[in-house]
Amino acid sequence: MPRKINIAIDGHSSCGKGTLAKNIAKELDYMFIDSGAMYRAVTLYMLQNQLSLEDVRTNPGILLNIEISFILDPFKGFYNTHLNGENVESLIRGMEVSKWVSEVSAVKEVREFLVNKQQRMGKDKGVVMDGRDIGSVVFPDAELKIFMTAEPSVRAKRRYLELQEKGINANYEEILHNIQHRDHYDSSRDISPLIQAPDAIVLNNTEMTKEEQSRIALTWAKGVILAG
Repeated sequence: MPRKINIAIDGHSSCGKGTLAKNIAKELDYMFIDSGAMYRAVTLYMLQNQLSLEDVRTNPGILLNIEISFILDPFKGFYNTHLNGENVESLIRGMEVSKWVSEVSAVKEVREFLVNKQQRMGKDKGVVMDGRDIGSVVFPDAELKIFMTAEPSVRAKRRYLELQEKGINANYEEILHNIQHRDHYDSSRDISPLIQAPDAIVLNNTEMTKEEQSRIALTWAKGVILAG
């Protein structure tokens, strides 16, 4: 039986990390974990409970009330994010959460809480996780690290179409502005900034289809697995 590895997929906002990670996980029969959705779920919890960033900094024990899981929808073929037992997939993709998620993600106590969860999820290998600090912080020893990027305008268009397909109202210009803001914020924050790990392979998918990028990444993954 081939050995199992952990695959870390990092990159900019809305560049298709989740789609690629899901496809790889499905092909390899691995567990898919959307770390970005975890930060969105924490952001949603804070908004719903009117918690400020300072509330979490001074009382990080609040975060212990949060349970996050991913459940596959067999009819739609994608994973839904559940927050404390409730399907919140649509809620966490809304613009209110998108507006605040970078700020919440920069809080040290939030990152420590979720990184700990993520590392426990990957301790037995066989995990594909996407995010912004997976290869650099969460799984620094991941056997395969991929750093994804694409032009902001292309990412905004993809995000707009994705939200429309899910029945979520969206505005292209607002999405583009949000993506540009998050690129700057995520790359410049003090805690676990978005960086390309030295041993990560760059995948620029500006002019690639989903099928093309999946084929390339799967080739890389299978090569690492077979190399032993």
